[in-house]
Amino acid sequence: MARRASRYVCQACGNVTPKWAGRCEACGAWNTIVEEPAEPRPVPAAKAAGSGRRLEFLPLAGESAPPPRTPFGMPELDRVLGGGLVPASVVLVGGDPGIGKSTILLQAATRLALAGRRALYITGEESVEQVRLRALRLGLSAAPLGLAAATSVSDIAASLEAEREVALVVIDSIQTMWLESLDSAPGTVAQVRACAAELIRLAKSRGFALVLVGHVTKEGAIAGPRVLEHMVDAVLYFEGERGHAFRILRGVKNRFGATDEIGVFEMTDRGLIEVANPSALFLAERRGNVAGSAVFAGVEGTRPVLVEVQALLSPSPGGSPRRAVVGWDQGRLAMLLAVLETRAGLSLAAADVYLNVAGGFRVTEPAADLAVAAALASAASGRPTDAAMVFFGEVGLSGEVRMVGQAEARLKEAAKLGFTAAALPRRRTAQGRSLVVPEGITAYEVGHLADLVAGIAGVRGEVARGKGQKASSRPKTLRLGSEGVSRPVGDEP
Repeated sequence: MARRASRYVCQACGNVTPKWAGRCEACGAWNTIVEEPAEPRPVPAAKAAGSGRRLEFLPLAGESAPPPRTPFGMPELDRVLGGGLVPASVVLVGGDPGIGKSTILLQAATRLALAGRRALYITGEESVEQVRLRALRLGLSAAPLGLAAATSVSDIAASLEAEREVALVVIDSIQTMWLESLDSAPGTVAQVRACAAELIRLAKSRGFALVLVGHVTKEGAIAGPRVLEHMVDAVLYFEGERGHAFRILRGVKNRFGATDEIGVFEMTDRGLIEVANPSALFLAERRGNVAGSAVFAGVEGTRPVLVEVQALLSPSPGGSPRRAVVGWDQGRLAMLLAVLETRAGLSLAAADVYLNVAGGFRVTEPAADLAVAAALASAASGRPTDAAMVFFGEVGLSGEVRMVGQAEARLKEAAKLGFTAAALPRRRTAQGRSLVVPEGITAYEVGHLADLVAGIAGVRGEVARGKGQKASSRPKTLRLGSEGVSRPVGDEP
C-alpha cells in the first residue's frame, strides 16, 4: 500500500513545512507543528480543459440598494454590526474565556426569536441542558429558540438544508467542529479552515446569517488560521477586565458598516445590560481634585467616549524605574515620557510611573497623548488639572501637538456631560472654516507640550527643578507661551 502523503502545519499561524521542527520559523512558536494529511493539489486552470467560462464584466456605475438588515433589538450590538444582521453574512466573535461571548449571543438569538424570526443555536462545548439552565437564569427560557448540541459539520449541514426560512444560526464554537473527510483533530488549522468554509458556503447558499464563536490565544488573537478572519464578513472582539463589570464589543472588520465601532455592556446576574451613555459610566466615580488625573475625549468608531486617565509617580528604590500601564500602549508611554523629559523639562527618569485608564477601557488612538501628558504633569507637580476640562491631541517627537479628527464630536460629548473647557491642538477644519465650539465650552489651542506642562505646573521649568506646588483651584486660563495657547479658539489675536 502506498504511503499517504502528509505535511506539517503550525497550529498557531498555519505555516506549512516539509518536515517537523520544534519551533515554527514563521511565527516563532514552540511545539505547535503537527503532522496532517496533505490536501489534494488543485488542477491548474490552464490544464483544466473546458472547465472555465467567460466572465461578464459589469460597469462600475449602476444602482445598488443598501443591504437589508435585521436588527436584534439590542442597540449596542446593532451599532457595532452597522445597524443589524445582513442576510447571508458571516460574523466571527472572539474573546477571552468567560468574558460573555455565549451570553450575549444567546440573548441576541432569543430576541430575534421573540420577534418572530427563526433562530438556531448550535453548541459544541455544552449540552442542551446547560444552555437551557443559562437561559433560565437570564429569564430567556420562554423564547422559541432552536437548540442543538453537535460537532459534526456534516450533521449540521444536513439539518440546516432541511430547515426553511432560517434567519440566524449561531455556532459555539468553530474550534469544536470537525469534518469526517479530514483525519486531523478538531481545532487544528485544517479542521477550522475546512469547517468554516463549509458553513460559510451553506450560509451564502441558503441566505441565513451565520455567527461563529472563536477561541482566542494567550496573545488575544483568534485561534486558528489567520485566513479565518479573511473568510468572514465581520470580526468582533469582546473585551473587558475580569475584575470589572464593563464589557466592550469592538468591531475590527465589517464589510457592511464602520470598523472600530464599539458597544458597551455591563455584566450583571441577569446577563449583559446595554450602556447607552458609556462616558457617564466611566466617569461616575471620578474625583476632580486629585493630582494625576485628566479626562480624555476620545472617539471609538463614530461614538465619542470620555474616560479618565490616571497617573501615579513614586520614587524608584532601585536603578531601573518601573513603567506599568493598564489600558494604553506601553511603547507609546515610553515615547511620551522621553518627549516630556527632553522637550518639556519634566524630570521622570528616577520615578516609577503607573498609568491607568479607569473603568477597564482600552484606548488605542494616539489622540490620548495630550491627556496622558496632562496626567503625568499633574502627578509630577502635585497640582490637579482643571476638573471641568477635557484633553485630546497627538504629540510628536519634537513636542508639537498635532491635530486629530472629529474634534467637534468630542467637544459636543464634553459639553453634554457638563465640561466647560477643552485643551486641543491648533487646527482648522478641512473646509478652511474655524472649529465650531459648542456653547458653554471654552477651547484652548495647545501648540507645544512644554506650554501644557508650564500651564499645569504654573511656572515653566519648575517641575524639572523638583519644586512642586500645593494644589490650587482651576486656573482662569492655560498660561502658555508664544508657541502654545494664549487665546481661546475662535478669538482673533
